[in-house]
Amino acid sequence: MSIRWPRVLTPTYLCQIIKIQKNPLKALHIFNEAKTKYPNYCHNGPVYATMINILGTSGRLTEMRDVIEQMREDSCECKDSVFVSAIKTYANAGLVDEAISLYKNIPQFNCVNWTESFNTLLQIMVNESRLEVAHRLFVESSCGWEVKSRIRALNLLMYALCQRSRSDLALQIFQEMDYQGCYPNRDSYAILMKGLCQDRRLHEATHLLYSMFWRISQKGNGEDIVVYRTLLDALCDDGKLEEAVEILGKILRKGLKAPKRCYNRLDLNQFWDGKDIEAMKRLIHEALIKGSVPCLASYNAMAIDLYSEGKIGEGDNVIIEMQHRGFKPTHSIYEAKVAALCKVGKLDEAIEVIEEDMVKVNCLPTARVYNILLKNLCNVGNSTAVIESLNKMSNKVGCAGDRETYGLLLEMLCGEKRYLEASQLLETMSIKSYWPCANSYNALIKGLCSLGRQYDAVMWLEDMISQGKLPEISVWNSLVSLFCNSENIKLSSNTFNRLRSL
Repeated sequence: MSIRWPRVLTPTYLCQIIKIQKNPLKALHIFNEAKTKYPNYCHNGPVYATMINILGTSGRLTEMRDVIEQMREDSCECKDSVFVSAIKTYANAGLVDEAISLYKNIPQFNCVNWTESFNTLLQIMVNESRLEVAHRLFVESSCGWEVKSRIRALNLLMYALCQRSRSDLALQIFQEMDYQGCYPNRDSYAILMKGLCQDRRLHEATHLLYSMFWRISQKGNGEDIVVYRTLLDALCDDGKLEEAVEILGKILRKGLKAPKRCYNRLDLNQFWDGKDIEAMKRLIHEALIKGSVPCLASYNAMAIDLYSEGKIGEGDNVIIEMQHRGFKPTHSIYEAKVAALCKVGKLDEAIEVIEEDMVKVNCLPTARVYNILLKNLCNVGNSTAVIESLNKMSNKVGCAGDRETYGLLLEMLCGEKRYLEASQLLETMSIKSYWPCANSYNALIKGLCSLGRQYDAVMWLEDMISQGKLPEISVWNSLVSLFCNSENIKLSSNTFNRLRSL
């Protein structure tokens, strides 16, 4: 398709042109041709960001690297998000060293703030268990003015240490935050509290709680309830029930600023024999919810935390209590519940939550909650249920499956040899510009050939090639076999001529 160039080219117009190209190499050709056709034109940051994102998404890493180098040479102002995208692309392709190299070269670009790139790369290092590299990266980058905030980076380092049962070192980082010019936030306390409790360092955890009272809980924030629960559960597991009850009273009084009537009537004596610790913990959870000043934040935090730990029954009790107090469960609560049900294989119950429970409280299902369900249905191979859910989802305003969901379903249908349904699904994906990977195209085309659907097979072959994707040799072999075995020689001849023109 020829491009109709305007009399005067603007970066915004060029972005629109390259975004609608199916073939990333065609988009790159247009990107490079613009400077030739318009000598006075210069790419700006958004144009480079668009081109880099297109190449990265399509796996054209060599071309992406060249465009990044061109952006450096042009010295145009660029945003941190460009490097975040490229770093993630390299990491997803297993090229972590390339991501590190790009980050270290950011000072050569016209970018004045690379805080998000720093945090993104640090997160990747932690996920890859490259803690020494992460520490060196922090030491080299945290003192510069280009990294505006270090609290997230420090939280990541504490999390990595806690995952390795070194909460003692994480505690040292926490205590040195003041020297770093940082102020610990709620995530800092949550990460460190969980790490200390997992390592059974309950004395330090208790002191951490007291420091939390006067540093971030002075006004009784309901979201802090999750941090409090971590310590109380750990004390119960360690058999320190009396201490847990004593600290619970302090939490209600000093941390959650609960009215006196809430903590003066605490009666947990019936479980003090230590024989039913789980029941004791459930009672403490109930006291935290019912004893605190009712607020949506506390209910939301508590329910999500319980569901994330697989305590579905207790999470349901939080929903009942918050509805009794006049609060409506949020989308994030239902997302956590659906994820918890899917994790234990209760997919039918997860569907019921979306189609019945959410509707009852006038909480319309979102694309996000549907995608959680769909991806789990894909993982268990229930393609029929996935298609039904996708159809229901498409009938709701603002709901749509994402690229990953459609890609998983396409792979599943091809794996089940349901090639005609896969072809129909790919038509829907094409309308949404959700182009699948080369492997999915190869599987579908070969499957259609096995069914004798040469027209459909060639149509998707043309679509595949138009995107710059190369078919496997086995795909060509399947097509040749289909043409040779076809009874309609004239049709096969016409189709073959179409292939020669590709």
